[in-house]
Amino acid sequence: MTARLPWPLAYTVSGDDCAAPMPLGFAAPLAEAVGHLAELGYDGVEVQVRETGAHEAEALARTVEGAGLKVLGVGTGPVAAQDRLTLTDPSPDVRRHALFRLLGAARLAGELGVPVTLGQTRGTFVPGLEDIQRIWAERAVRHLAEEASTHGSRLLLEPQSRANTSLWHTPDEALTVIDALGAPAGLVLDTHHLDAEGIDATQAVTRHVSVTGCLQLAAPATRGPLTVGDPRLPSLLKTLHTGGFTGWLTLEHTQDGDSPRAAARSRTALTDAAAVLARSASPTSPRSTTHPF
Repeated sequence: MTARLPWPLAYTVSGDDCAAPMPLGFAAPLAEAVGHLAELGYDGVEVQVRETGAHEAEALARTVEGAGLKVLGVGTGPVAAQDRLTLTDPSPDVRRHALFRLLGAARLAGELGVPVTLGQTRGTFVPGLEDIQRIWAERAVRHLAEEASTHGSRLLLEPQSRANTSLWHTPDEALTVIDALGAPAGLVLDTHHLDAEGIDATQAVTRHVSVTGCLQLAAPATRGPLTVGDPRLPSLLKTLHTGGFTGWLTLEHTQDGDSPRAAARSRTALTDAAAVLARSASPTSPRSTTHPF
């Protein structure tokens, strides 16, 4: 038995501007990746970009849509992961370069009509500079949110574990920043980072579903592909539905050396969880209209 998910399902892919495929995304050039993902039944992709700007939106959309998929979001992880550019670097030139890249990603997202996400590019603290680094980050994120809004996009801020960044590890911390922005913004919730901070993912979704634009998924502990029978998945899907979630789901995890197989495993695990939820809510009488979605 299978059940169709009521939200778009995306997989993380790397833009052609990346120095190498991102380790938490499909390990292939963009055109090859979207072809595989379309065959597997995905709805779209979350594209990680390093330096692509608005002028390349048409070519990017043509590649993705040519496979029958949609760009659902623009990620900015490679700015820090591949070029070591962050908003809190002690060097003013590095900070300016990081913000320049992020603003370009926001304009790209605006051209595509999708949100832009921010994670590890906010950076880490240097002892003795914490206070001023926090100010640098807050100013830059405000600028980024305004740029995104001006160009028809929206910033989604991702709480990440302290292994990745010194700033905004929990949804509540990220929401404090969002509330002060003065521009439309929301959250990306990532089950791996929530787990790393000791936060129950289902509880976090329950509390913050109204401001969450994307839920990123990975297997607990391993951060690998999802597995069929993971008891957390039906609970997460039910919570998203109950809360009126209107965003998209992204698989962001390690590839276990075989991206097509990893992508297939994760999609199967999610559709199986939807089927489990459907069976648990099956009508107990002919008059019942109960349905999980």
